[in-house]
Amino acid sequence: MTRLDAYFAQYLGKRILVLGVGVSNRPLVRLLLRYGLDVTCCDKTPREKLDAEVLELERAGAKLRLGEDYLENLEGDLVFRTPGLHPDTPQIKALRERGAVISSEMEAFFAVCPAPIIAVTGSDGKTTTTTLISELLKKQGFRVWVGGNIGTPLLDRADEMRPEDKVVLELSSFQLMYFPYSPHIAVVTNLSPNHLDIHKDMEEYVTAKENLYLHQQPGDLLILNRDNEITHAFASKAKGRVLEFSRLTEPERGVFLKDGALWRKGERTEKIMDQSEILLPGIHNVENYMAAILAVGELVSDETIRAVARSFGGVEHRIELVREKDGVRYYNDSIASSPSRTIAGLRSFSQKLILIAGGYDKHIPFEPLGPEIVEHVKLLILCGATAPKIEAAVLNAPNYTPGSPEILHEEDFYEAIRLASRAARPGDVVILSPAGPAFDKFKNFMVRGKEFKKTVMAL
Repeated sequence: MTRLDAYFAQYLGKRILVLGVGVSNRPLVRLLLRYGLDVTCCDKTPREKLDAEVLELERAGAKLRLGEDYLENLEGDLVFRTPGLHPDTPQIKALRERGAVISSEMEAFFAVCPAPIIAVTGSDGKTTTTTLISELLKKQGFRVWVGGNIGTPLLDRADEMRPEDKVVLELSSFQLMYFPYSPHIAVVTNLSPNHLDIHKDMEEYVTAKENLYLHQQPGDLLILNRDNEITHAFASKAKGRVLEFSRLTEPERGVFLKDGALWRKGERTEKIMDQSEILLPGIHNVENYMAAILAVGELVSDETIRAVARSFGGVEHRIELVREKDGVRYYNDSIASSPSRTIAGLRSFSQKLILIAGGYDKHIPFEPLGPEIVEHVKLLILCGATAPKIEAAVLNAPNYTPGSPEILHEEDFYEAIRLASRAARPGDVVILSPAGPAFDKFKNFMVRGKEFKKTVMAL
């Protein structure tokens, strides 16, 4: 009997609820049905709007509970919560109080995974750091599985994994709330206000992130950003080893940036590579590399690190060069769903930019973004729900002078792109870096980024 078999065998005869039938939970439902378990899928989507895959799950034996009241009067023994559903939702709390076990697809994966896990969280840089870790390990010759918020769900692939494989996960604060597991190697890239439209407050957000390392064992490893006040404070609570990365100082043990090069400090200090060898633009990507280097440790040679740095062109929607037309470069930074991410994007260029910004309002402060836009942007084109807040942050910035930057409003996303194109001159950079999620206009940042790219390519 495999770990996967043993995990699901314990729930024979139990009533199982799957709350939310999105992409990550569908392989879970198929697994539950494969093991002959009693499954009810609960989702607010009405039947007439369900896609074919969910209806196929119903034909395979899953019961469906649909509509706006899908969480009301539920009864179950085991509940798999989708990450976007707050675990303190009254209906979930009621299930917990009646004795139900509240879990998730990711918790199940941690319980059955036979290979060592490296997991990454943070406010910014999660996906790039996760991707860099996987690229470094693959280049060194390891068999690597990538999942969580990036890649595909891995629970139904656990039986294919070998102990010598490597698993690299990106985990969000939503996945980590009340999470009872920690990976062998935990990486926290940085922390700043984020997702405060879902979390009660900043304290709850940080507490969720801390679950990444609080369940580690003495032999495990925690990697922290030395320059971030919140993450640096985690070191005192760590149960395993701690390594830190920094671009501002030399940590006692870790990787740091000095004199245009990346250095490793342990028993001795040694140079890894020059900063100029990193193809990805921006100082934040130097930080992502430092975190990734610490995560792979002695598994990957410095020669491999340099080879990846020189060739890896980045992840889609993250300061992605879309095209150059008439001497103007267009960059897609749709992943920038917070002010801090947009700030990192702006700082990646040495010239003043044409910025398209604005998105869904998740109730985080925009004041820090104002001075950065004044310093790095010559034309600001605003669209989306947060346009007034971003404009106010710019106008109230201490370094703002009237007309610098010029500020335009264009509610239509596609017309905003064409407006930027008409305003641009040879040598300019146009960047979509919204500083907010896409939900006010699009399903997610990926759809927003693809629509941006499609429109740019059609110019």
